[in-house]
Amino acid sequence: MIFGVRPFQIDWRSQFFLSNTLKRNILSIHLAAFLFGMTGILSTLIDADSEVITFGRAIFAVAVLTPILWFLRDQPNDPSHRVAKPLSETHLWIRCLGSGLILVIHWVTFFVSVKTAGVALATLGFSSFAAFITLIEALVTPKRVTRVDWIRTLVVTAGLVLMTPSLELADANTFGFMMGLASGLSFAAMAVFNSHLLANVNPIRVARNQNVIVMLLMAAWALPAINALSPLSWFWLALLGIFCTGLSHSLFVFSLARMRVNVAGLVIALEPVYAIVAAWLLFQETPSLRTIAGGLIIVSAIIGINYAKTRQTS
Repeated sequence: MIFGVRPFQIDWRSQFFLSNTLKRNILSIHLAAFLFGMTGILSTLIDADSEVITFGRAIFAVAVLTPILWFLRDQPNDPSHRVAKPLSETHLWIRCLGSGLILVIHWVTFFVSVKTAGVALATLGFSSFAAFITLIEALVTPKRVTRVDWIRTLVVTAGLVLMTPSLELADANTFGFMMGLASGLSFAAMAVFNSHLLANVNPIRVARNQNVIVMLLMAAWALPAINALSPLSWFWLALLGIFCTGLSHSLFVFSLARMRVNVAGLVIALEPVYAIVAAWLLFQETPSLRTIAGGLIIVSAIIGINYAKTRQTS
């Protein structure tokens, strides 16, 4: 006995604690995926242009991320994130400017996609980012791209081709789907940019700075129209910025600190599923059979490859 407690009791309690911790982490990452998926749902409820939605989303995200960043100011840094020469404040903001500009393109194209093609095509078009990341990494750092990554890219591309409504850009669904692809491409560019130039910076700080940049860049387009927002649109916009941006990003970051990236990626890949199911339940937005088939191919490819990588690294 140790301090009056039997060894098996210590083991049982530690296992119970770890089990509960793991459950909380899994629930957190699922909640983050669900909130990410609700982005398209909420944007359809906001009676405003994509520029206004992007601007308002950034305002509320900054309002959430700033106090979180302040609360975590005294937390010890992760030793794996320490570098010999940390970024100066000036260089950090310069890099966040580039990343924030890409984020503007990502959000605006995604909201245009949702408004014109619906939640299903928009979110599945956005999920093409997994293939685009492989293509961009092949140009930037070819050694990091594996054969498995190329297989995923080919399968995702096949799913996207199957989902394409038509070859006529005059078709609203086709145009919206292309905007979804542009959203996925810009998100992939931002992910690679962040992984190479902002990897050693607190991700909450990066997200806050990026949203500040988005606010400044979109102010000229959004401010003239912001007063036309109805109280109900302001409410949906607040939910979008607070929960689907600030809270979801924080949950994602905190989950990554406690579980493997590949495991988190398996859950985040379910974002389109959450979005499509929510759109079906709330708006009776039923996707076509081609959309469902293409979506299953894309999601299966992302989950399958991530699972294979998880097994290899375990």
